[in-house]
Amino acid sequence: MSSPSASSASGPSPADLLRHNRILSSKLYLDVPPSKVPVIYSVAYDIAFLGIEKLHPFDSAKWGRICKFLTKEGHLEKNRVVEPLEASKEDLLVVHTQSYLNSLKTSFRVATIMEVPPVSLIPNWLVQQKLLFPFRKQVGGSILSAKLALERGWAINVGGGFHHCSAEEGGGFCAYADISLCIQFAFDRLNISRVMIIDLDAHQGNGHEKDFADDGRVYILDMYNAGIYPFDHAAKRYIDQKVELVSGTKTDDYLDQLDQALEVAQTRFQPQLIVYNAGTDILDGDPLGRLEISPEGVVNRDEKVFRFAVDQNIPLLMLTSGGYMKSSARVIADSIINLSQKELIQLSSQLD
Repeated sequence: MSSPSASSASGPSPADLLRHNRILSSKLYLDVPPSKVPVIYSVAYDIAFLGIEKLHPFDSAKWGRICKFLTKEGHLEKNRVVEPLEASKEDLLVVHTQSYLNSLKTSFRVATIMEVPPVSLIPNWLVQQKLLFPFRKQVGGSILSAKLALERGWAINVGGGFHHCSAEEGGGFCAYADISLCIQFAFDRLNISRVMIIDLDAHQGNGHEKDFADDGRVYILDMYNAGIYPFDHAAKRYIDQKVELVSGTKTDDYLDQLDQALEVAQTRFQPQLIVYNAGTDILDGDPLGRLEISPEGVVNRDEKVFRFAVDQNIPLLMLTSGGYMKSSARVIADSIINLSQKELIQLSSQLD
């Protein structure tokens, strides 16, 4: 994906103009009333697909379970949650190539991205409806979260964070590049030109790294287990600040390395928006992350990142990303509750 900053001195390229027009004509930037809080979720996020979703370790009902914990325990009123729109084909073309979107019309291609081979045997119209539609809703939520973060200081999309997907390639359970889309929309619609991605999922965020290769407007801090998927050495070249962990890294060591990384990031780049990819696959016992971080460690991690943003008065949006154990939903809910109790976010509306 070419960067607008790379346009010739004669002005924006036709591709840049087309992208700009697509962004301006998008309906995803809803006006959200003050009665709502900047927590974004739809029941359409959750995937129920003839039981086939159980063939992948990802908990495809995680997003709904997070919200149930928050609402049933009285921390968040259901009618205060923001419902996003589905990202349309024109929205997706802001970053994705037509050829990539066409490839998703083949069930085999989607099965490869999702790492669930039986999906290849299912008619594509059903794959679109049961699998890709929920992801397009989450993409809409990620894009909207940037607008809400600028308006309210913070936003949490209870979904998204598909950091292995780039403009031309999906993988690792990531079919759409919501992080890249969210940032491109923010550049054009929110009048900002400096974004920091703090990617603390257990896996390297190779999708957004490829999309923002050599784009000086985006600073990437990526802290991940170097001994697991995706082993994308080409994409590593585009990480501004990488912290490579080893399998078995424990909580205290992890949090110490995070503290040091945030100190360095603060001296290197002054963003106008932070995109925080908050994967919970760092949890001890996660079959894919292979780190040994306690639930309390995850809560502490999220608090550190939000405090980093609040202390510098930088709007922050959080995406929930990877997490492959049933316990992930409870830990994410507990983290959001802690952020509220520490007054780093406010789960009551502006009208209260």
